[in-house]
Amino acid sequence: MYIYKAAVIGAGTMGAGIAQVVTYSGLPVILKDVNQEAVDRGLATVRKIYQNRVDKGKMTASEMDQKMALVSGATDFSGFSDVDIVIEAIYEDVSVKQKLFQELEKICPEGTIFASNTSSLPISAIASAIQKPDKMIGMHFFNPAPVMKLVEVIPGLGTSEETIDDVVLFSESLRKIPIRVQECAGFLVNRLLMPYLNEAALALQEGAASAKEIDTALTEFGMPMGPLTLFDMVGIDVSVKVSDILHDAYGPRATAAEILRALEKANRLGVKNGAGFYTYNEEPKESLETLIEKVNAASASSKGFSANRLIMPMINEAVISLQEGVASAEDIDIAMMAGTGFPQDKGGPLHYADQIGVDVVLSELESLKENHGDRFWPAPMIKRMVQGGYLGKKSGKGFFQY
Repeated sequence: MYIYKAAVIGAGTMGAGIAQVVTYSGLPVILKDVNQEAVDRGLATVRKIYQNRVDKGKMTASEMDQKMALVSGATDFSGFSDVDIVIEAIYEDVSVKQKLFQELEKICPEGTIFASNTSSLPISAIASAIQKPDKMIGMHFFNPAPVMKLVEVIPGLGTSEETIDDVVLFSESLRKIPIRVQECAGFLVNRLLMPYLNEAALALQEGAASAKEIDTALTEFGMPMGPLTLFDMVGIDVSVKVSDILHDAYGPRATAAEILRALEKANRLGVKNGAGFYTYNEEPKESLETLIEKVNAASASSKGFSANRLIMPMINEAVISLQEGVASAEDIDIAMMAGTGFPQDKGGPLHYADQIGVDVVLSELESLKENHGDRFWPAPMIKRMVQGGYLGKKSGKGFFQY
């Protein structure tokens, strides 16, 4: 099915960004929210994105006007009678999303695709409330949507192959890189990213290194920003919520660092309210050092700190995801480079494991497990590969063939 018209529900930063991406591809889109003020803010965000392109000489003012003519605002569903796809970008609550799609099902054409931009909620659970679960799918954009190339395409248990194919082609028409991901908690990128981020928080709370030292170690590794800076950008409250979802699915290895809850309780939520792991304004809040003292039951770590402590659990989770068939090895690496900025010269976590040696990864994980606990328990596939001589580049075979 070719998509001629789209709708985006939720005119916040993400929804407005998605609407801009759709109009940039030449398709008309309705941007809906609960009141006119929210819609106007969303339309202003779309215009600002285009104005930035004009200011940089990437498009003319006339071209911007043509693109802006493709987006219309709405506070009701009166214009939804001919939309081919609806992308929902509202509050992360299953019941709220279910009610929305139940309402849409009564209004939209028979063939309309319902896509959720949820970053962690199960698509099958959302689809369970509607009459056509074959038309429900996850379409997870990354923030900022106009810049980030990755879109995770997540079928639910009832999603039809036709719907999957249509959304993959639609994503490609938006100049995005669609990666098909088997439904699981956190999907792919967030599932691999959270062990990395959480380990940074644990290292900080144990006193293994300062926030600046941790972030510097990872930017020197090649990440676009440090993990604690990324926490602050995402929001500590959002990160805690995602951590809880992952812990519910994966158990003890996904237990959130106590410092995250302490920061949330102290209202240090990150950039959005002036303080998180770092301080962004002078408004007085309980200091990070005080919070670390409160949660640090153990003495300061004397084992030192290296980027490997964060990268190895990311690799381990990538291998577990590969074992489970969440995505292919190639797609896992593409997703992590496109979705998190994992350094391209290292090729993604699985290519990087092959570069340094799968046996080296196993040895590092065993050492980290000895020093820091069972959350570093190596994936069974890593042990099998080492036993079978699949060591990566040096043996000509690993996660990839050489």
